[in-house]
Amino acid sequence: MTGQPSRPTAPRPAIRLPAPAPGWAEPADVVVVGSGVAGLTAALRCAAAGLRTVVVTKARLDDGSTRWAQGGIAAALGEGDTPEQHLDDTLVAGAGLCDEDAVRLLVTEGPDAVRRLIDTGAVFDKADAAGTIALTREGGHHRRRIAHAGGDATGAEISRALVEAVRARRIRTVENALVLDLLTDAEGRTAGVTLHVMGEGRHDGVGAIHAPAVVLATGGMGQVFSATTNPAVSTGDGVALALRAGAEVSDLEFVQFHPTVLFLGADAEGQQPLVSEAVRGEGAHLVDAGGTRFMAGRHELAELAPRDIVAKAITRRMLEQDAEHMYLDGRHFGAEMWAERFPTILAACRAHSIDPVTEPIPVAPAAHYASGGIRTDRSGRTTLPGLYACGETACTGVHGANRLASNSLLEGLVYAERIAEAIVAAHPAGGPAPVPAEPARTETIPLLAPEQRFAIQRAMTRGAGVLRSEAFLAEAAEALSALRAQAGDTTAEGAPSEAKPAEPGVESWEATNLLCVARVLVDSARRRTETRGCHWREDHPDRDDTHWRRHLVTRLIQDRTLSVHTTDGAGLPATVPAGETP
Repeated sequence: MTGQPSRPTAPRPAIRLPAPAPGWAEPADVVVVGSGVAGLTAALRCAAAGLRTVVVTKARLDDGSTRWAQGGIAAALGEGDTPEQHLDDTLVAGAGLCDEDAVRLLVTEGPDAVRRLIDTGAVFDKADAAGTIALTREGGHHRRRIAHAGGDATGAEISRALVEAVRARRIRTVENALVLDLLTDAEGRTAGVTLHVMGEGRHDGVGAIHAPAVVLATGGMGQVFSATTNPAVSTGDGVALALRAGAEVSDLEFVQFHPTVLFLGADAEGQQPLVSEAVRGEGAHLVDAGGTRFMAGRHELAELAPRDIVAKAITRRMLEQDAEHMYLDGRHFGAEMWAERFPTILAACRAHSIDPVTEPIPVAPAAHYASGGIRTDRSGRTTLPGLYACGETACTGVHGANRLASNSLLEGLVYAERIAEAIVAAHPAGGPAPVPAEPARTETIPLLAPEQRFAIQRAMTRGAGVLRSEAFLAEAAEALSALRAQAGDTTAEGAPSEAKPAEPGVESWEATNLLCVARVLVDSARRRTETRGCHWREDHPDRDDTHWRRHLVTRLIQDRTLSVHTTDGAGLPATVPAGETP
């Protein structure tokens, strides 16, 4: 493929968050940022190979998005199912933008990766006394291939098993730590990260971990919208760090809105309770206020159509009826099935005075999963030497324009294992810690005040949500530009010279990271003048394979403007030029 990016041979002028100088430092062979399925799997594999491994996580080890995953993990484990069938379903869901080679790798290596997860200690629900794994269906799957645990608590079980394994191996962990920026050596290669540790511990305040390999597994960026299924920690920190460091990101316009999120009111903000796709997989129906099913006839799989199709159908029905939400009706399950198969969802509904045993559940789409992220190859390497990414923060090419349900946990497993293999091959254990080099010039991004987080979320929800158009997106872009100007960013049009940036701190760093990823998302959504997957343009309602069966690739350049190019086709170009050793 053409369009291969060059890689740096010397430090570029650094773009960093304003922060105090590191007051402490420690060496490592690899630092893993994030403690979900992707981060902990990478850490366990690196530690098993003898590498000095440090895990940095923003809250506690089990506070990431993995813990909230309800439905399960997809893999061709059932009788009669094959990786090829899993491949076909993934490609259909991805709406023509999946990198087929990346998907083939995922579905082929996936079943064994799940078995290794079981060997690590994860316990999945069984179908019979012989120990056969129980499998269910979710949207876009033509077969029952979703393994689940605790009914609807799969993520919690996977997180438990991996956290226990990390603690049993005594891997060094730094909890309650927000990673700030990437460090590089004199040749421009990764030399570690700076981070801010909150609260008491072995280290406090801003410090550094020096390592030749950094794995970003920081999860998603759902908090860029007002209503999301993502936890409060999902503020796009990994993507923002990578952009400041000069790495390429791709496909940020493809944000999957989960069709069935518990509706808590039009003004509800922050993390909202998810109603898993598995509920529809077991036979629940989407209905309007009159009890009419509206998915039948719209797609061959009806309620189990890919998520973008279901989210659009719900939104259309809401617009047609001037309604704030639709309903998910699972009353025919009965009390026993709700209690045994979906105990987490049942408890969440009842906590909000809704009893799904006796009444339909009010649901509406909400921001759920970022299909794009930091561009990587099939070993998780980014366009910066020594920097790797996996999980939701990465763009491997697997998801294309829309993620197939329950492929995310599998992607985290498979690509984390591949990253560990690449790191072990490239960075021998016990080597000297790299020496970070101070760039000749450092640019700092003006910080937003913490309360501007809500202004970003409101602008993004209105302008870049499920329904998009040039008019709405232009409003969002104008609002984001105004926020940059208020912070004193002189690259923003009309930035006032008297603007005073906020003081450094976790909340202002998070708001600034959200603004960074929001800029790229809106810019990409404006450029993609078509409707494809979970990107829905009302003013360009048709899919345009002639012009847009390709990816948008973005970099943040030294003057903090965006450099954007498109790929030659649906496959992602390599991150390492031919003949160069990673």
